[in-house]
Amino acid sequence: MALLERVGTLLRANLNDLIDRAEDPEKMVKQVILDMENQLMQVKTQVAISLADQHLLERKAADSLQKRDDWMRKAQLAAGKAQDDLARMAIERSLECKTLADSFDEQIADQKVQVENLKGALNKLDGKLTEARAKSDMLLARHRRSRASGAAAEAQMKTADGSASSAWDRMNHKVTRAEAISQARMELVGEDVSDRFAALEKQDEVERILETLKLEGAKPRKELT
Repeated sequence: MALLERVGTLLRANLNDLIDRAEDPEKMVKQVILDMENQLMQVKTQVAISLADQHLLERKAADSLQKRDDWMRKAQLAAGKAQDDLARMAIERSLECKTLADSFDEQIADQKVQVENLKGALNKLDGKLTEARAKSDMLLARHRRSRASGAAAEAQMKTADGSASSAWDRMNHKVTRAEAISQARMELVGEDVSDRFAALEKQDEVERILETLKLEGAKPRKELT
């Protein structure tokens, strides 16, 4: 039956593997549980229908056996009345009813096998559904921890391969360069101020010497004797 094949697929499904392969594990788990619930309802309905069919076949088999016995009594009655033709007809009807009853018995046997298969599938699916409901939260939590561990490992690998260190070195180099440039500018400014003070001092020295020369030139010179 297609229904049993679908149930078998669900029973063989490994919830751990499904979660690992799913892009959205929580959505997948909910969908699997929903599928199980739908299939469980269908199996329950099919079990009820199959049981009803079995009971119907059993009633028909019992009716056929009852008719067989009735025709056989009629055959005995006809034979006792020396009505052989009527007795033969009754015997033939009795045999037909027996054949029909045997056919019903074969169908009943097949129906019982189907009912048992359906009941077995129902019990297994019910157990699988109970397990899935109980484990879904735990499995999802494990999956989330696994993803978190993977992300942490990936970050650690990136740090280990020098990418973070390289970025830090580049930033440190930029800061050091900026400091060097600032220091150079300050030195340049300092040199400019020093030069200006040196020029002033030089100018003062020139003026001083000039005044000295003027004073010396103003003094009367001694006559040579």
